[in-house]
Amino acid sequence: MKNNQTETAKPGAATPHLSDSGKQFQAFGTVVEMPNGLSKKLCTQSVSSLNAILADTITLRDLYKKHHWQVAGPTFYQLHLLFDKHAEGQNELVDALAERIQLLGGVSVAMAGDVSEMTRIERPPSGREPVTMQLSRLLKAHEIVLKAAHKAASEADDGGDHGTNDLLASRLIPANEFQSWFVSQHLVEVPGAEETHGSAKRSAA
Repeated sequence: MKNNQTETAKPGAATPHLSDSGKQFQAFGTVVEMPNGLSKKLCTQSVSSLNAILADTITLRDLYKKHHWQVAGPTFYQLHLLFDKHAEGQNELVDALAERIQLLGGVSVAMAGDVSEMTRIERPPSGREPVTMQLSRLLKAHEIVLKAAHKAASEADDGGDHGTNDLLASRLIPANEFQSWFVSQHLVEVPGAEETHGSAKRSAA
């Protein structure tokens, strides 16, 4: 009986061939014309605004993650969960912004080094901070994003880029307003709260 023989593979045939000298086919900051019914000038304007907001949104997402890991104190549990939930919400906005930029023919900012150069949000220290400082940083970051988003949404609407306007006005702005509201309420001094807390501690003792 004749044995089935397989052809011997050439040496190195299964080895991945990595490319280390390819050229990028679209530079960051450029916009190619897409069949989207919008002028290249308008797309370029929207891409520029969206990339700035994207850099800030990535930074805000990472700021939430930093505080999620480093939060401490009596409110640890609820803030630990809240910060993580908000980070997930910001991550969804990151994807939506990046996809819109690509749809318009642009190149979305992506890497940490590029984001850090573009973002308008102040860089926090590497170490842990008090809860009030963490919350204040988040509120300032949300305000930066919201101011830029309101401006970009108006410009997109005036120019006829209704898709960008819809993304900002219907998704990004409401999401940031909602998260900002949740965060801000942790900094409200409720009259009588300290007395009630003190009484509870004395009763427990």
